[in-house]
Amino acid sequence: MTRILPLLLLILTALAAAQTVEQEQQPIPAEPEIAEASAEEVLDIPPGDISPLAGVDLTAPGDITVMDHPDDSGDRLIVSFSPGSEAEYADLFAAYIIYRRPAGGSDEEWTNVGVMPVGEGTQFVDGYDPDFPVNIGESYEYRVSALYLDETEVMGEPVIAQEVASGQWFHQGKVRVLVACLIFLGLIFYFFSRARMGATMYLRPIAGIEAIDEAIGRATEMGKPILYVPGLSDISDVATIASLTILGRVARKVAEYQTSLIVPNRDPIVYTVAEEAVKQAYLEAGRPDSYDPNSVFFLTQSQFAFVAGVNGIMMREKPATNFYLGMFWAESLILAETGSLSGAIQIAGTDAVTQLPFFITTCDYTLIGEELYAASAYLSREPMQMGSIKGLDSCKAILMVFITAGALMSIMDLLAGTQTLSWLKNIVTTQIVD
Repeated sequence: MTRILPLLLLILTALAAAQTVEQEQQPIPAEPEIAEASAEEVLDIPPGDISPLAGVDLTAPGDITVMDHPDDSGDRLIVSFSPGSEAEYADLFAAYIIYRRPAGGSDEEWTNVGVMPVGEGTQFVDGYDPDFPVNIGESYEYRVSALYLDETEVMGEPVIAQEVASGQWFHQGKVRVLVACLIFLGLIFYFFSRARMGATMYLRPIAGIEAIDEAIGRATEMGKPILYVPGLSDISDVATIASLTILGRVARKVAEYQTSLIVPNRDPIVYTVAEEAVKQAYLEAGRPDSYDPNSVFFLTQSQFAFVAGVNGIMMREKPATNFYLGMFWAESLILAETGSLSGAIQIAGTDAVTQLPFFITTCDYTLIGEELYAASAYLSREPMQMGSIKGLDSCKAILMVFITAGALMSIMDLLAGTQTLSWLKNIVTTQIVD
């Protein structure tokens, strides 16, 4: 505890300094809604037969100024203008229309890039609409017209933009995010270095991971095979990669115990990687001659045909242990229920939140969410992986402290009816993630 307190004070000081830097910035206009409607669709009242503005000398919006939008990739410009005489006819005014063309372009090149209904102000951010992108370094001309309810449109004079769009290397409004990332990366690399120096690190026990050796031993004693299903997703899924890593560790144990292994696959690429992982595991265990090329095989890409095939394997081969590790969908309950009826010990793990209830109720052990990703480090005890998990756990502990502190400060201010702790509350709550 004495080591954590100075670290928390250092983090709070850094975040407070970052907040001060952000408060010095100029406010940026709010993101407007993309105007996909035409000018006519903005009108709420159909025009009458006789225009109430007929013969009235109306003044168009003017004083157009264009400035580069700060803290972006160079694809936005801020267009400001002064209203014309529409304030005098507020009851008849509908919207501003912003037109744009490349500098020096013809009259046919004017494009309606945005419509600002009445009450939206006189500042427009050009570039939010993907249909009308702003190009970096290109000069534009703008003109603004005032549209009235009787379809009278008063067009302003064209003005060449005073600035062109340019990108920035760093978003100054996210200084606190940068500080937090540097702190978290520092913690991870700190535990990396400790792990490489051979420091002993404690990780809380996870029942599902600790039961893997027991489940493999049970299958060996019974003389029955082990079924390993690496999920139904493709190789681009993180859960599939984590499952294949665990498969290598399981296959090594299976090779040492001389137990049969069955690995059906739905995806051809996953099948190829799983085959190489199992073959390498037998080689590392010193029993390459015991590897059975038929133990890892491709079944089918059809979701429920694959499930039917796996269920048939369960009923015919009667495996003593079933592993369901990876990404699963609607087939999870069918697989786990069949395995439960066959009397096998079952260990499941997935980051699919909607499937976790089915695995929890039908399997003996379930790895929930990130426990699936941590299983490889638990099984191998490889220093770099251990250091990574320890660093991430420390980051999560700090976030939990900040969230708790922010909640307590909000409750204290609410009960006292004051805002004395608002500056600190903003740092440790919403402002950490900009």
